[in-house]
Amino acid sequence: MAQHRPVPRKRSRQRRQRRRDATLRRWWLLLGIATLAVIAIALLGPRTTLSPDPVRPLSMAQARASNAAVPIVRRRAAAPYRFRGGPAARAQAADCLATAALYEVGNDSRGQRAVMQVVLNRVRRPGFPKTVCGVVYQGAARVTGCQFSFTCDRSFARRPQHSGWASARRRARRALSGGVFADVGRATHYHADWVVPYWRDSLVKVGRVGPHLFYERGGRPPARPSSLSR
Repeated sequence: MAQHRPVPRKRSRQRRQRRRDATLRRWWLLLGIATLAVIAIALLGPRTTLSPDPVRPLSMAQARASNAAVPIVRRRAAAPYRFRGGPAARAQAADCLATAALYEVGNDSRGQRAVMQVVLNRVRRPGFPKTVCGVVYQGAARVTGCQFSFTCDRSFARRPQHSGWASARRRARRALSGGVFADVGRATHYHADWVVPYWRDSLVKVGRVGPHLFYERGGRPPARPSSLSR
């Protein structure tokens, strides 16, 4: 009778190693084939180039026509704002409001009240500074990103002296004491009617004062006409 002789232990380990090596080579081969297939599809298959929407400046007439096509949705007026600081802080807040109003719209009394209302609306909304002067000068220290254009070019450092300051400060003190300009609702954004800012179609148009259009966050904006600029 023939006797079974055990395979030496060293030879058994070598066989197992060869099987593992063969399995590993197969996996690497499959991975290489899959990689080549992906590259071939990317290079030879149909390609779609995604490019941003073309943006070209609008003329003043085109911008005004585009803005006029967006309907005004009347919203409820803002709640009265009551300033809680002391006399010095109140005087500073009134000065910031008056400065913003004068530099944004000049001596137009309704326009000034509208700008002041926007500033106070921002103070009470998340995402904005919690003080009047903080809202007015937000981003002024950066090269870009200021919220009110007069702070970008530092024109407020060359503040003219004329009688308009007294009336602007009176309107500012009235706004800080609860006076509400209802025509712009709770608007937090506005722009002149001869431009179409990129954010226009994401907000709700709630009012117009002179050449300025006012917008509010919240709710679903009405269907917008397509525009050439965002």
